[in-house]
Amino acid sequence: MVFTLENRILDHYQILQKIKRMAFEIYEQNFEEKELVLAGIHENGYFLAQRLAQELREISPLEIRLMGIELHKTEPLAHDIVITPALPSLTDTTVILVDDVLNTGKTLAYTLREFLDKDCKKLEIATLINRHHTRYPISSTYTGYSLATTLREHIRVVLAEDEWNAYLL
Repeated sequence: MVFTLENRILDHYQILQKIKRMAFEIYEQNFEEKELVLAGIHENGYFLAQRLAQELREISPLEIRLMGIELHKTEPLAHDIVITPALPSLTDTTVILVDDVLNTGKTLAYTLREFLDKDCKKLEIATLINRHHTRYPISSTYTGYSLATTLREHIRVVLAEDEWNAYLL
């Protein structure tokens, strides 16, 4: 895959700007909470959750806890979903699942089942980019960038130390 300026849809600065705006939206919708759990899907969703947590700590008094979610994205039923750290209880806690791109909704749908029996107060979804091709009943509560694409096009988000960019391929 070739990443060029021509197919870049978000650069480093724009991604950070989207994350900051999402953090404000999250705080506005959850300002009465004492704490939030941000659960990022490895690996880009976790990086985004870390950055959202940093922004939320700067703008709000909320206690922010981070969780990482690892699952096999192409065969989620054949492999265990691992959540770290394993929290003893999420009762009466607002949880926000974080991923880089919402495409079909499959990854988030399988991830949701891990949280449904935890008695969360509220379960929301934050995605950097929403492609609007969902095949599962999943929608993003907080979206950084909404982009209508064809089914043949793909979004690649690169969140490396020296490069934060999103590309349309």
